[in-house]
Amino acid sequence: MDKRRSTKSARGAMEPRQGAQAIRRALAVLRILAAGREDGVPLAEVVRATGLTRPTVHRIVHVLIEEGIVERHGKSGRYAIGNQVPELALARPRPSRLLIVANPSLQRASAEIGDTLFLTVRTGNDTLCVDRRIGVYPIQVLSIEVGARRPLGVSSAGVAILAAMPAPDARKIIAANEKRFEAYRTDVATVLGEVTAARRLGYGMREIGLVQGTKSISTWIKTPDGQPAAAMTVSAVRTRLGPRREQEVAEILLREARMIEQAIGS
Repeated sequence: MDKRRSTKSARGAMEPRQGAQAIRRALAVLRILAAGREDGVPLAEVVRATGLTRPTVHRIVHVLIEEGIVERHGKSGRYAIGNQVPELALARPRPSRLLIVANPSLQRASAEIGDTLFLTVRTGNDTLCVDRRIGVYPIQVLSIEVGARRPLGVSSAGVAILAAMPAPDARKIIAANEKRFEAYRTDVATVLGEVTAARRLGYGMREIGLVQGTKSISTWIKTPDGQPAAAMTVSAVRTRLGPRREQEVAEILLREARMIEQAIGS
């Protein structure tokens, strides 16, 4: 009797864990597909980025297709986020508090700096661009669009967010993203070095941005409990961010980041 009872208990404990694992795997697949936006992502890339086996990814994708969450492009064979996802997003139409309180700072910084400004939030092991302001300088760097998702660590915004975390937490995320770094021509050692440099400087900087010939500077934004939730970034052609102006731009971003933090906490 005791054996049967312990067997049932063990089975009951395993089933929730297996269910949670299946959900996490499906979410990992969705995050990779979200990064592909309208163009979609080949199945092989999803396998490589998630570290899951091809049969597992294939099974997850086809269940998501049946539910309308994922769609397959007929010509390219790539997989992308389905039409039902925007419909689900309508359940939360109001902008987040961060977007509301950040708006004045984004306006000020954009007018003062003149180059493209981005607001990026952390979502799991990724960054998500939620706002972009185009400056008045004739040459603008439009490296990413609103809605673009990247693994934490491949952009100056991701580096800044990682730098604001406790070192063990940052290392854990960097290790989890290792396979995904390959697509962005970086690696764990490089990202760790950039995070260390950002902690020393007090802001994140990429000497070579996501677009060749550009440079990016990012400052982190923390929630009232001290967790890094977002980053504000300026991207510009390299000639616009020499040593002197780099410091000037960083000071503007740091000033506005602190004002956003105060507004979030009030």
